[in-house]
Amino acid sequence: MSFENKNYWALILGGSSGFGLATAKKLASLGMNIFVVHRDRRGSMEKIEEEFSSIKKNRIQFQAINTDALSLENITHIREELQKSMGVHGKLRLLMHSIAFGNLKLIAPQIQDSRQNPIQKLATKLQLKEEKVHSAVNELFREGEYHFSDIADPPSYTSHSFINDEDMQNTIYSMGSSILTYTQELSQKKLFTNDARVIGMTSEGNEIAWKGYAAVSAAKLVLESIMRSIAVEFAPHGIRANVVQAGITDTPALRLIPGSQHIRANAIKRSPFRRLTQPEDVANVISMLASDEAGWINGTIIRVDGGEHISGT
Repeated sequence: MSFENKNYWALILGGSSGFGLATAKKLASLGMNIFVVHRDRRGSMEKIEEEFSSIKKNRIQFQAINTDALSLENITHIREELQKSMGVHGKLRLLMHSIAFGNLKLIAPQIQDSRQNPIQKLATKLQLKEEKVHSAVNELFREGEYHFSDIADPPSYTSHSFINDEDMQNTIYSMGSSILTYTQELSQKKLFTNDARVIGMTSEGNEIAWKGYAAVSAAKLVLESIMRSIAVEFAPHGIRANVVQAGITDTPALRLIPGSQHIRANAIKRSPFRRLTQPEDVANVISMLASDEAGWINGTIIRVDGGEHISGT
């Protein structure tokens, strides 16, 4: 599979880390030109620029804009800059929405579990001081020994700030419905090739109620619904729209979720391969979806999790 000499472009929203960056690298290695939109602080740019430099070594055209991808004014600016980069003969083959800008507040105060801590029982059984056992368990868990997740300290949550309507609305737009804003803008300006792909990202949080994930969960369901409509209504315009549901992946976005260490541990225990999903696993599938051979895949959710979702262990 190669995109060389086709003058194809990929517009990746959220392309400086995680799935977006891995996809940019993969597509560039296959000859696709890359346009990345990201929003990062100046202090993190040195490492990001190193990543972008590695992409440029593929001898493709590359452009990156560090800006808020969600304001209507910026969307117009991004589209204009994309047009300039593509030139007269460039074609937008892929739009990837990988924006991770959402609110991770709880919706209700948490009540502490009043049951006896199992570490107390373990310490008594071993005739050791509870503090020593407690410290050892938490240290091993922090070092990645995921089997200790059930008895390690539970996640801590804020007890004074909870999600409100504005938080919900902003998250739903940024991580959900903004994919339609971009699809409409780019289609109206006829930037898509006649066999284009629109890819959205979802997670298992679309079905599982992780604490602190309510707004993002709602956004993911909105995105999935909109993508089904894009798949139907934009099909006459040559667009295929699909959603990729990645397994638990150690990305900057995951680390912001309250209790993320426990989420990772649970995912490893469930995975038939006993590992987390890697950004490269996801990038490989997205690159396949961008291929000619995947032209009949439309309107579906594709799990890329190594069997994590279906595992009963």
